[in-house]
Amino acid sequence: MRANYRMQRLFVGDALAEGQAFEASKDHFHYLTNVLRMSDGDAVLLFNGRDGEWHATLSLPTRKRLLLTPTEQTRPQPAPSDLHYLFAPLKVGRLDYLVQKAVEMGAGVLQPVMTQHVQGKITSIERLEANATEAAEQCGILAIPTVAAPRKLEDLLADWPRERRIIFCDEGHGSQNPLPVLQGIHERKLALLVGPEGGFSEEERTLLRSLDFVTPIPLGPRILRADTAAVAAMAVIQAAIGDWH
Repeated sequence: MRANYRMQRLFVGDALAEGQAFEASKDHFHYLTNVLRMSDGDAVLLFNGRDGEWHATLSLPTRKRLLLTPTEQTRPQPAPSDLHYLFAPLKVGRLDYLVQKAVEMGAGVLQPVMTQHVQGKITSIERLEANATEAAEQCGILAIPTVAAPRKLEDLLADWPRERRIIFCDEGHGSQNPLPVLQGIHERKLALLVGPEGGFSEEERTLLRSLDFVTPIPLGPRILRADTAAVAAMAVIQAAIGDWH
């Protein structure tokens, strides 16, 4: 069932069940009453990543309290996406964009990876989680991706579960079309690895290419920025062997 994009959607931490009212957080109180100018009887959609999506009504018992009452489940909770997205952090503004687009494209796990040429850094896991939540609110996604702590590339590869294939965007690949390579992948558990703005080092490329659970793919004839490459790679993976297929 597709999302209703005409109604305001909010992520909440509270349990959602029919008739079980709860008090809105201060941020949601401000947003709904002062920014959106909603009032008694207005409706929103709520989700918490566990109980599906619910139609809920607003009530204001006092001028400083807002209650949200779930009235009907509009969509059941789906299974979380199993696509892992491994990425070298970018500078802050573009990192925010990168996280949001990865969530929109179906990433279920966000794993920052520190590479030799990495230019950005992760200063706040909470910021990544906030961007992931905002993207889910806007795009009708009900399962909030897991955000993992940053890891060095070599450490991540050393204890990687062999049943999950890593697809990495290799700017030095000999061809331009990723589809023949992707169509030869039969594992259902997948991860996408996108490197930093300066690309992977030769040492890293050699390591990745030596591992039997890693598959390099090209991304066409043009040089793509890291954030563009991430969106392009996720789109082609989802279309060829992912949940668009």
